[in-house]
Amino acid sequence: MDMDADTVDWPRFLTRWSAEWADARRDEVDPSPEDETSRREGWLGYAPADGADIAALEERLGCELPPSYCEFLRVSNGWRHAGGFVRELAGTEDAHWHEDAHRLGDTFDAAWDDEDNPPEVRAQVGLWARALQLHVDSDATYLLLDPADVGPDGEWAVREWAGWHAAEPRRYPSFAAYMVAMHQEFHHLESGSRGQRNLGFVNETTREQDAAVGRARTLSLRGDYEEAARLLTEAAKYGRPYADELRDQIVRLGGLPGFGRLQPLPCDSAYLSDLLPLAAAVLRDSGRGAEGRLFADPEAFPDTARAAADILREVAAGTWRYTPGGAFGEAVDAAREKARWGDTDTAWRILRAAIPRWESLGPDHIAPLGLLADPVLAMVLTPERRRELLATPRGGEQGPGPAPTGDLDPVGLSWLVRPEGLGSGRRSAFRLVLVEGAAPAELPDLIGSSTVLAPPLRAWDVHHPSGRRQPSQREDKALLSVGRAAPGWSFGIDVEPLPFVGDGLISPAPAASARGGHAIVVWYEPRPGAEVFHLSVARAGDPLYALTVRAGAVEEITGALPAELAPHALGFTTPGEQPQRAAAARALDAVAERHGLTLPRLALTQGRLHSFESVSWSRPPDPGDFHWTAAIG
Repeated sequence: MDMDADTVDWPRFLTRWSAEWADARRDEVDPSPEDETSRREGWLGYAPADGADIAALEERLGCELPPSYCEFLRVSNGWRHAGGFVRELAGTEDAHWHEDAHRLGDTFDAAWDDEDNPPEVRAQVGLWARALQLHVDSDATYLLLDPADVGPDGEWAVREWAGWHAAEPRRYPSFAAYMVAMHQEFHHLESGSRGQRNLGFVNETTREQDAAVGRARTLSLRGDYEEAARLLTEAAKYGRPYADELRDQIVRLGGLPGFGRLQPLPCDSAYLSDLLPLAAAVLRDSGRGAEGRLFADPEAFPDTARAAADILREVAAGTWRYTPGGAFGEAVDAAREKARWGDTDTAWRILRAAIPRWESLGPDHIAPLGLLADPVLAMVLTPERRRELLATPRGGEQGPGPAPTGDLDPVGLSWLVRPEGLGSGRRSAFRLVLVEGAAPAELPDLIGSSTVLAPPLRAWDVHHPSGRRQPSQREDKALLSVGRAAPGWSFGIDVEPLPFVGDGLISPAPAASARGGHAIVVWYEPRPGAEVFHLSVARAGDPLYALTVRAGAVEEITGALPAELAPHALGFTTPGEQPQRAAAARALDAVAERHGLTLPRLALTQGRLHSFESVSWSRPPDPGDFHWTAAIG
């Protein structure tokens, strides 16, 4: 049945509603006489109002009534059980001006009339004094028709308010829209809650909406998530099984605006594999933590509590991994291996090619949401890639695929020193080691103070772990996040370096190149008036050349500096923050072109990478050197 509020077939709509209500009450014990009559007769309304009845009401009120309310009255002169909280809705005899009968106007008007409110809020001022009251008997619910809020079709907006809502009055653009919403509310209440569905509540409307959910699921798996979302949004208003669950997955992947709010339950087919880990990850990232939640309570969920507790601990520690089965699971493992070393573009290409082979775990599962909970893979799925995932046919369905999103990581190295590079403030400074002929996991053996790589962490967590000692210029051991820079090259980068040590620097380039390839060290510090750019290059353990520039003054040149890195050619001899930044960008482009280097911006700015503590970058102080360390915090 067409439930568009603009084209309501009132006799058919009200007859169906009455029959559905009566069927839902067939086993009710000790109903009221009025309910018993309505159940027996299959009619929640009254006799129709005729033209004279409506004309008399309009004369009494002194105005012409909105069209859909009049059309309703011509079918039923009043209504019982409009939704869950209005027991009696007024007909021609009971409708009257509210006239702020309960003295609510002063409080509401004072809040609505604030000059900072948008026009639509301020337009409500005076509502309680001017509105037409339609509720006759209700559960502390006010139902008002607003003669000052009139659409181009002549319809008056309906405002519904209950003190226990603790919110602004709900607005419906017309009486017809309100009645359609109340029919939906009736269905939602009768359908039961998640996990405790009223399976006996079956009628023409539930069958129509359940069929719409089935169509939406198929459309979603074919990649038409926008039409699927429209069908699911409507079905969710009726409380139909799986509608909220499927819609929530589209929301979480960015196919609908808003935030995913649905709490996972053990009855969800993907509860342990996707939904609980994602809920825990959201809690963790919000700072609220996930340990000890209801999910792990054996009294509440005896069958899943132990597994849930393990998941919550792993998510909190950042060690949980998404492990779907089959060919898609193999692709997830391969993509994670790329992403954990920073190659997020390749990781996405692997996942994108495998999405058609993803398999649903049940009727309430339409996407691999576990990817969003995986600490390494989550950042690979940018908003654009999430929508591409949604638009990709999967789960055995066929359809046209979306245009692929392009790679995100820029070519070269100069992006590191641009304002939007690694971030603002201190994070725009960095020191970098690029090593040829060594895998990322081998860097601690070359320049580490230990040979242990930390698990993949965000840059903030690398530099601000709980209980970490204050770094000291006297022993400047950098915390380097590591990954792959190009075929055959690895990198280690510190995005929160101590101030540049000048002639106290011990470049790690010779040690990093000990296996025979090149090693390149870059230290960039953009402090206004004291800008620093340092470059040192070694090969097979021997220094080749070095350049240090501070605030437009060349402090060091050693070895045979390549012509393209000459300070005057790059523009380093021009002082000032912008000229020095531009010169540093040109220098990095020259280094990148000379050696074919790139760095993964997405992984460095949003991802999680392995890290380790390097050997000290500063020489030990000579006897008699003055030294001090300050700590703030």
